[in-house]
Order: sequence, then C-alpha cells, then structure tokens
Amino acid sequence: MSKSGDLLNMADAVLLPGFAGHTPPDWVRRRLAEGLAGVVLFSRNIADPAQVARLTAALRAENPAALVGTDEETGEVTRLEVLTGSTRPGGYALGVVDDVALTEALAADLGRDLAAAGITIDFAPSADVNSNPDNPVIGLRAFGADPDVVSRHTRAFVRGMQSAGVAACAKHFPGHGDTSVDSHHGVPMVASGGIEDALRPFRAAIEEGVRSIMTGHLLVPTYDPELPATLSPKVLTGLLREELGFDGMIVTDGIEMAAVSGRHGIGGASARAIAAGADAICIGGERADEATATGVRDAIAAAVTEGLLPEERLADAARRVRELAVWTTSSGSAPSANGNLGLTAARRAVRVTRRSSAAVLPLTTAPHVVELSPEMNLAIDKGTPWGVAGPLAALLPGTTVTRFAAGQATGAAIEDLLAGAAGGRPLVLVVRDVHRHPWQGEALRHLLSARPDAVVVEMGLPERSDLGAVHIATYGSAMVCGRAAAEVITGSL
Repeated sequence: MSKSGDLLNMADAVLLPGFAGHTPPDWVRRRLAEGLAGVVLFSRNIADPAQVARLTAALRAENPAALVGTDEETGEVTRLEVLTGSTRPGGYALGVVDDVALTEALAADLGRDLAAAGITIDFAPSADVNSNPDNPVIGLRAFGADPDVVSRHTRAFVRGMQSAGVAACAKHFPGHGDTSVDSHHGVPMVASGGIEDALRPFRAAIEEGVRSIMTGHLLVPTYDPELPATLSPKVLTGLLREELGFDGMIVTDGIEMAAVSGRHGIGGASARAIAAGADAICIGGERADEATATGVRDAIAAAVTEGLLPEERLADAARRVRELAVWTTSSGSAPSANGNLGLTAARRAVRVTRRSSAAVLPLTTAPHVVELSPEMNLAIDKGTPWGVAGPLAALLPGTTVTRFAAGQATGAAIEDLLAGAAGGRPLVLVVRDVHRHPWQGEALRHLLSARPDAVVVEMGLPERSDLGAVHIATYGSAMVCGRAAAEVITGSL
C-alpha cells in the first residue's frame, strides 16, 4: 500500500503530541483539522485555568472531537497547579488516610476542574504498587506498597474522575512500582515474583470501567523476556486485551523516553507500539516540535506500507481513540467544586512522632527552616513549589529559610548556618526521601548532632521516624502538605 493521504490521516488519528506555548501553534491547528487525535498539555502550556479553557476551546474549534490530555495526578505531579503547587495531596497520602470515599470525592472534584478547563483525559491514577522503597520515579505517586490499598483507591479514583466526564487512565501497566530504574533513562525490569501483585490494581481498574490504560516502558520477563511492555504483543494484546479483558484505549507513556526510543528511535518505537496493541501514542514531553510529530506520523504510515504494522491494526487503534473521544464529549457534568477537600486529606495524612519529653511543639516564635532539596525525576516539573517554609511563614511571620541542593550542604555551610541564621532560634529541618539520598542523610546527621531539639519534616517516604525531637511525616511534598505540617508545628491543627 502506498503512503497515501488517507494512510497519513489514519496515522495522525492515533497521535497525541505536545507543543510549546499557551496558544496552539499553526501546525497543531492544521493537523487537528485534518484528523489529529488530540494533544497532551504539559506545564509549559499552562498559566491558569482560564487560559487553559481558552486554549482547549481553540483546539476544539479545529476538531470538536479532539482529545486533550494531561498528567494531573495531584501532589508532586501536577500540571494545572504547577505554578502554585497542588492544593491536593498525591496518591500515597490518600492511601495512608485509607478513606475510599475521600479519594473518590477528591478525584471527582479534580475531574470537575479538568472538565471546566476543557481537558478530557487525565493520565491518572498511578495504579503502581510501590513495593520497592528505592523506586526513583513512582514513590509518592502510588497509593502505597500494599496491593489491596492500591486496588481500592485506584477504583475510587477512577469512579470519581469519570463521574465528572473525564476519562481516567490507570498507569503504568503492568506496574512500575517494583523497579529501581527510571524508564525516562533506562529499561526497568519487573521481578517475576511480584507481577501478580502488580497486576491487581489494573484488574480492579478494569472491573471499575476505566476508559484508558497507559503502558509502562518495563521489561516483564514473566510474559516477554525481550521486549518492554509498550512494544510487546504478549503484554499488550496477550495479557491486557485477552487475559485481563480490557477493551478501552491503550495509550503509551511518553514514546521518546529512552527505554523504548533508545533502540528504535521515536518513530520506530511508535510503529512497534501500535503493532503490539497500543491505540494512542503520547509524545512531546521532551520533543514538542512539528518535525517530531510529523516524523512519527510518517514512520507509522511507512510501517504499514512495509508490512511491519497491519493496516487493520492501525484502523482498530484509530477506532478506539474515536470511541473514547465520543464518550468524553457526551458524558459527565460539572457541579461546583469543594476547595477544602485537598487540605482535609493532607491534614488527615500527617503522622507525628514525638521523641522528646520536652515541649518542643507548638512553636510560638519564628523558626529557621532548612530544606534539603534533591534532584527530582522528569515526571515532576522542576518549578513546582514545595516545602514547609512558605506555609510556616504565613502562620509565624519572620520565619526564614535556607534551601540546600546536593553539593551545597557542606560541613562549612552547615556550620555557618548554625552559627548565623539558625542561632538561638527554633530549627525545622525538611527532607524529601532522605533514605534515597545519602547527602541528605549526612546533612541531617550534622544538623541534629548540633541541634537535637530540631523538628524534622519528611515530605517523601518516611523510612525512619526516629529523627529529630519531633518527626512529622506528611507523605507528600505538595504545598497543601506543607500547609498541614505548618499547622502541626504551630499547634493550629
């Protein structure tokens, strides 16, 4: 078959590219009018909800059935609130609270915000079971390390989100939790012994009627020892379609990620993913230009003409994308939102361990806050605000802060801080996954050896709670989690 206009249009009908800017560029408008499936919005596209609503209206003026997706997981991975920090905690905090009614209500509330902004598919929830505490990319994004907890909250999130008419998308199939490699950079391997636990939340999501599932770029030797899940017919067709019975839209994680594009290139990986059973290609997190989107379209069309990708498989993928678009334009409603749900959830997730007989809390005078800031994975926008100092300053004016990144928390720098800014004042030490970052652990030991009266706030996974005179675990680093910690520190919670 020649690479005709019809074939190119069919290839476009499975693509969800990204782009730069707060308004759609001409190439996106043109391709949407010609049948492009839709787009993915990243933080670079978002200023505020009103701007997003104008943007999505402009997109649908070209194609009323266009899917508009984004990664709004709440917590650390936020797009709508990337400039201010999320007003809702992430999955792990919800799992700690373990109130499925709260999770469902929060997801419905989020869904109404997304629907009002014109977003029709949310690449959430993370249905991963974070059974490896050293996982560099999932962590707080999961509902927990227990498959039962993750399963029931995955169900609740799907119910809530889809009640607002926004398609939920369980990810990262068949489960990215029991891994120690970030698929942005390499190919993680899922241990054979843990695959059944990893699949349980996806089974639950399918039973709940989830409209979409996102693939993980993971090697699952139990099913396919050679190809990562995104490129594997055994995983996507054999396991997800035939064994688990999922009939909705399968979308890939960012196809430019090294775990799949490193060997085949972006276009080659895209064609192989569709051949394996994926229906939509997510692209543009790192490559958001017209040339990339055109190259992927052409590679998919070429794969059909060369016999790598059956035309019937491509047509079936395009059909599933269209069916999801029809569902999103004809379902759900958007009643008024409840702005207090996120703070309620964050407050309920806080866990406090008091290790000193002295009355350390509440603080009544302005403290100095030291925030140890690790490098985050690519799923988390580097500009997303986090921490305790800001919320604490709102409650205790005069609060000051020092933030150290890796390489900055030297012995000399810490000694200068103890003798200067922190001298004679209450001290609050804020860490993020201290167990995964030796430099944070060393800095914390140095600070606590001089100031055993300090309050420690862990905004990642709290592997230890025996640090500081008082240890506060927030199970999240979103601004709403910082607010909850500040309320504990000042006695207002």
